[in-house]
Amino acid sequence: MAAGYLEILRTRHAARLLTGTLVGRLPNATAALAIVLFVRAEGGTYSLAGALAAVYGVANAVGQPVLGRLVDLCGQPRVQLPGALASAAAAAVFAFAGTGSLPVAYAAVAAAGLCAPPLEGGLRALWPGVLGEGDRVHTAYAMDAVAQEVMFTLGPLLVTLCVSLWSAQAALLVVNAVGVLGALSVVVSAPSRAWRSAPREAHWLGALRSSGLLALLAAFLFVGVAMGSITVASVPYADDHGGDVVYGWLMAAMGLGALLGGTVYGARGWTGEPARRLRALVALLAVCYLPLMLMPDAVAMVLLTVLAGVFLAPAIACAFVLVDRHAPGGTVTEAFSWLVTTFTVGASVGTGLAGPVVEAGGARWGFAVPAVAGGASLLVLAVTGRVLAAPGRGAVVAVGSENDPNRAAEPRFSSGDRA
Repeated sequence: MAAGYLEILRTRHAARLLTGTLVGRLPNATAALAIVLFVRAEGGTYSLAGALAAVYGVANAVGQPVLGRLVDLCGQPRVQLPGALASAAAAAVFAFAGTGSLPVAYAAVAAAGLCAPPLEGGLRALWPGVLGEGDRVHTAYAMDAVAQEVMFTLGPLLVTLCVSLWSAQAALLVVNAVGVLGALSVVVSAPSRAWRSAPREAHWLGALRSSGLLALLAAFLFVGVAMGSITVASVPYADDHGGDVVYGWLMAAMGLGALLGGTVYGARGWTGEPARRLRALVALLAVCYLPLMLMPDAVAMVLLTVLAGVFLAPAIACAFVLVDRHAPGGTVTEAFSWLVTTFTVGASVGTGLAGPVVEAGGARWGFAVPAVAGGASLLVLAVTGRVLAAPGRGAVVAVGSENDPNRAAEPRFSSGDRA
């Protein structure tokens, strides 16, 4: 199983790009927790902490596709590193100014989220140039999805360790400084410096003029809703079955399930149509959410939560292939950034939706929300099946490619067409 991943990591630049991207995204992955802990340490209310964390999330959702388009237009180093420095500087302003002046706090948090560099989309734009086309890129997408689960598990541990050893202010500063180092590692690498986007047609919609990409984003909005609602529904369940420790185990179990599923999925090559495979994966994802409504004892619930996470990383990895297929020429970084934004917005909607549902009907109905959202995602994929199965931009001969710095004329085949 590990052979395919080891082959990818042994490829020149691959391990550095993956590690640098994950480290560079650490401030983004831990922002909500770091902000809440800092506001609490400053004596602020949980309402203020939640509002500031929400402002960061909204600003980040807006900034990712905007900066992604700039990366496609200007190249990675000119956007990624300045974005990381600006985001870290804004976080430092928040850390030193505190919550004494709310306008300053809100502005600093918004700037930190807005300027966070689109490293995730940038990495996926680099994979075909580093690995070549075909199954190796598909394996890298799966490895990428797995690595995200590791980051979202270890990142909060790093924040809490910094808080316990020093302070919440130090945690904010350290995490953002480490993020700048990660971004720097990526942008000074040869693949990042050499990467050029394909020639693009001037259009104000950018990547969003692709109907296939719009269909995919609509489907993953509901996947995000499912993930956000689980985090809320798990709180009242944990309160009745052991408290915060059980809640921590449930969240870790979700990540473990995604880690296991993504590892197995990426360990083999897949044939057939990616759009059809994505429908199957999302269907399994929706079905595996249903047993959560049984709400058994804590040990069984943790096991069910592992099962609920198994098909998440494979579905995300398969979506990466389809994004690559349907992104219009010259918009690949922006397209991947839109997927990140859509998923984030969906998670926020799910969080907001699950709260009233839990208050009205309890945790059991809260766990019904992810199953319904998974079904809605499957419905979108079924209705748009023909659009997603279309060849997209993959079979077009164009001057230059997303990964050809010399812009030599060549047939451009998307990695998705061979997955």
